[in-house]
Amino acid sequence: MKINCSTIENKYLRIKTLNIGATLFEVFYKEKKVNLILNLGSKDNYKSKNFYVGSTCGRFAGRISKSKFIIGNKKYKLNNNEGNNILHGGKKGFDRIIWKKIKHSKQKIVYKIESPHKDQGFPGNLIVKCIYQLKNNNFFIKYEYFSDKLTHVNLTNHSYWNLNLNKKNDIFNHDLKINANQYLEVNNYLIPTGKIKSVSNSINDFRKYSNIGKKIKLNFLKKVKKISKTINQSGFDLTYVINKKIDYFVASLKNRDSKIKVDVYSDLPGVQLYTSQSLKYKKKLFPYQGLCLETQFFPEAPNIKKFPSTLTKPHKLYKYFTKFIIK
Repeated sequence: MKINCSTIENKYLRIKTLNIGATLFEVFYKEKKVNLILNLGSKDNYKSKNFYVGSTCGRFAGRISKSKFIIGNKKYKLNNNEGNNILHGGKKGFDRIIWKKIKHSKQKIVYKIESPHKDQGFPGNLIVKCIYQLKNNNFFIKYEYFSDKLTHVNLTNHSYWNLNLNKKNDIFNHDLKINANQYLEVNNYLIPTGKIKSVSNSINDFRKYSNIGKKIKLNFLKKVKKISKTINQSGFDLTYVINKKIDYFVASLKNRDSKIKVDVYSDLPGVQLYTSQSLKYKKKLFPYQGLCLETQFFPEAPNIKKFPSTLTKPHKLYKYFTKFIIK
């Protein structure tokens, strides 16, 4: 397995990516001279399984209960990797695959993957492009895909944001705003129940800037609920239902010490907030060191009809974007 690093940059930002998992390795903000996301250090560290650090997750980001769904009258059994459930595409999801770089210019990189029929149990031969692109202080992640059969697809990037000048500091000094009046209720295994709940009068309300550290310390640290390596309810791991807006605004993350702010925009219907309470990698990464804002469709969507559909029609091209504005 040969892992290669590719770079795009302009006078505002430098973006480094890896071909394994079409991974986002660095978002370097030149004005402050700091990388804004976590990584594993050496690119060779990505050869082994990790906490999806910067990876493209697929075929299906998030969880699907009992690792199965039905399309038409046909049942599909998927490769479970979290108990009986499947998380982020299975044991060998898109994060573990070497993607082919098909285009590389000064401000744009395009990766491509061809996922065969029954890959991790999913039907259809699926072709996916992951596009990283710069424009001034705007940074884009775009996905394009199509399949030759009816199938379910949900892609996201799993970067851990940390806007501190010193990455050894946690995210408790970060303030977050999410453009969402509702979130998905989940069970103890973080599988959506199908109920969509209001954020009003709850700890899950981020409609105004709220301090991450304050919310976690007051509501989670005294009652830690750790079920497995990937299920730890001593922090946030929730899907928010983004309010429909013309400008596609999703969320805003800012650091009160470094004065750095990242605004997120996307045409996808949800965003997964994860505060890295389970994160651990050797002596380099630790819990609450990063914050994920994973724009995506809803977990468990193949089994809950009222959720926005992730069903892809044969030979139809699907395109989605996420934009980050760094200030």
